[in-house]
Amino acid sequence: MSADPRVVVPASNEVGLSVVVPAYNEEDRLGPTLDAIRAHLRADPGRWGAWELIVVDDGSTDATAKVAEEAAAEDPRIRLVSSGANRGKGHALRAGVLASCGRRVLITDADLATPVEELDRLDGELAHGGADAAIASRAHPGSRIEVRQRRLRQWLGRAGNLLIRLLAVPGIRDTQCGFKLLDGDKARGAFAGARLRGWGVDVEILRFFHTRGWRVTEVPVRWSHVEGSKVRPADYGRVLLELLLLRLRAVTRTDLAVAGLFLLASVLLYRGLWADLDHGYLRDAGQDQNQWEWFFAVTADNVAHLRNPLFTTLQNHPDGVNLMANTAMLGLSVPLTPVTLLLGPTVTWALVLTLGLTATATAWYALLARRIARHRWAAALGGAFAAFAPPMASHGNAHPNFLVLFMIPLIVERALRLCEGRAVVRDGVVLGLFAAYQVFLGEEPLLLAAMGMMLFAAAYAVARRDIARVAWRPLLRGLGIALGVCLPLVAFPLGWQFFGPQSYTSVMHGDNTANSPLALLSFAGRSLAGTDAGADPLAMNRTEQNAFYGWPLAALATALVIRLWRHALVKALAFTAVAAAVLSLGSKIRLPYTDLEVTGPWRLLAHQPLFESVIESRTAMICAPVLGMLIALAADRLAAPRPRAHRAAGYAVLAAVLVPVVPTPYPVRERAEIPAFVTEGTYRSYLADGESLVTVPLPDPGSADALYWQSATGLGFPLAGGYFNGPWGPDRIGIYGAVPRHTSHLLGEVRSTGRVPELGPGWQEQARADLESWRAGVVVLAPQHHGEALYETVNRLLGKQGERVGGVWVWDVGEDDGAR
Repeated sequence: MSADPRVVVPASNEVGLSVVVPAYNEEDRLGPTLDAIRAHLRADPGRWGAWELIVVDDGSTDATAKVAEEAAAEDPRIRLVSSGANRGKGHALRAGVLASCGRRVLITDADLATPVEELDRLDGELAHGGADAAIASRAHPGSRIEVRQRRLRQWLGRAGNLLIRLLAVPGIRDTQCGFKLLDGDKARGAFAGARLRGWGVDVEILRFFHTRGWRVTEVPVRWSHVEGSKVRPADYGRVLLELLLLRLRAVTRTDLAVAGLFLLASVLLYRGLWADLDHGYLRDAGQDQNQWEWFFAVTADNVAHLRNPLFTTLQNHPDGVNLMANTAMLGLSVPLTPVTLLLGPTVTWALVLTLGLTATATAWYALLARRIARHRWAAALGGAFAAFAPPMASHGNAHPNFLVLFMIPLIVERALRLCEGRAVVRDGVVLGLFAAYQVFLGEEPLLLAAMGMMLFAAAYAVARRDIARVAWRPLLRGLGIALGVCLPLVAFPLGWQFFGPQSYTSVMHGDNTANSPLALLSFAGRSLAGTDAGADPLAMNRTEQNAFYGWPLAALATALVIRLWRHALVKALAFTAVAAAVLSLGSKIRLPYTDLEVTGPWRLLAHQPLFESVIESRTAMICAPVLGMLIALAADRLAAPRPRAHRAAGYAVLAAVLVPVVPTPYPVRERAEIPAFVTEGTYRSYLADGESLVTVPLPDPGSADALYWQSATGLGFPLAGGYFNGPWGPDRIGIYGAVPRHTSHLLGEVRSTGRVPELGPGWQEQARADLESWRAGVVVLAPQHHGEALYETVNRLLGKQGERVGGVWVWDVGEDDGAR
């Protein structure tokens, strides 16, 4: 067949439109497709001008190449680009687009599921709508689907597109429709940098356009499913895998280096714990390590046996413990169930602390790199401070719910996106999901984060009223969507927490829960410049040193705010930090070195719902990421071109301020051995179904080794008493530990004093009543300080001598004790 002599092949710089058709084993459909495209372009030559049609044969094993060659022989504007092997749609499109010359490039599948006549609609968006890319969208409300796919394909397509929007290309409802018109130069630039070979290339190219701010418009079209599609159900999974690889490729070497340094720092802090997982115990954890390991163990046990993960009677038997009302961190303890079951709760505890701290620092780094600092190492310095700041290091002793905060930067980032108003529905949905997950990591950190964000938003709105006027509507709409997503997910767990068995109203924390003004300027016991002797008098305990930023950092922050005051961001950060610091001083602020007290603003919140359970000194933790942002700003400015001497002086100042607050490794002590009575399972012969093991004294917030006995040996027995949050009194006030009874109080006093009291029949009767209330099967006294006094006291209470079994004193008090 000879070429048409009337056809003039245009010069490459004159081509107005390039049409690229990838083809693999399309010998039956390719001919009619090429005819239809040529007919449409010939019908209006004044509109399309010079054009070219490029067929990319992706290693077909049939006569696809021959069909294209015959068409090219007839019309030299048709070109064939061949691949020696089948390498995927992505490779074919890349080869075709890079071979094109047109000012615009149309990509269409060989089946023409979208008729070529729909090109007119797409062209209108580029010619008159200002778009850089116009893509056919089957999900557009104006589209007309003439022949639908099977339901499975429809479902897979919708689910896949939802994940694609979340992971890669926000705001685009149909990325995979194979009919797209692109600006030629931008298309060639995008495909030159493309790496994916499979079906995910559509997403890669659209993401390229999105990240560069090039406008992409979805256009309603006619579309018909054509049998013989090369897309198989498994290909949807391959697309998602390619998307994951695409996201991983966005991670730079600097990102990996920063995350690696954060991991190294976390491991060094917890090196003592990792060095002896069998016997190591964080020295300053109080009884919290026992408690947390128990939380991980009991959650794993509940999940493994398909029991309610929100409740257990293994502690505080028979009343039980409301796990949702405690810090069980179900968001981690549930997914880490396999680790806990295989390696034990101590490994889970160490992993959560180490990897949680790493993830938190990395998340802050990512936020600062995206929003605050142009130089990644400046963002890394700010992120490191936000995660390793003195109050974070303090909670790293015992409170992973205040250490594992990687969701907070993600929540902040999503709220900022809502203010931009570009994809309100999507960002609102994601924010709702993030908030719901954070509820299962820690509710109090979420509350504090919300406080910090509200303080910042109020200050920023005052400083930039123009931005506030634009941002408040999409922000409120997005927050409404977020609540609509979050509340159904957390409604039942929160209902169980506040109204379920063993729920409580507020927590009684006692005195000394506010910061002293001196605590804001002093150094923490776990920092290079601090000492325990200097920090201990200014905090509740070593796990609640919630400020301790040091006076050099306070001075530097003040200087930075003064120097950068013209920036609205700095004004808002300064207000947030000062407000949070003042709130942390409590309802009554005692002025240092005087007897004077003034009323603090916390008084307005102290008795409000939710806030009445908050330890007010913890609001100073809001200052950590705020100061991290100021540090990132300072380091970012130092990284800009400036005289070497000025830069060196600036770095020296930063080092002088930050080195003193660098945390030191956590000290570790030797853990007491578990008695053989427990490890060898001897207790089983003393406990009938429903009976508990009563330790002397009962486990409480001051001594909870019995929880370790449970968690380390498979949770084979329930305990009376315990260390948890539960209700007390008619008002159901939250207290730490079980409701005290006469016998438990008596045994606690003997342990403290070493004196055996006078015990009459009334005490024996009370002991029998208390044992009955605990459903006691056996009373166990392990070797301990004042053990002889405790042994004699129990003998008198029970009216019989204990027997030595498995390294402990044992009193059989079960219903069938006579048979044992």
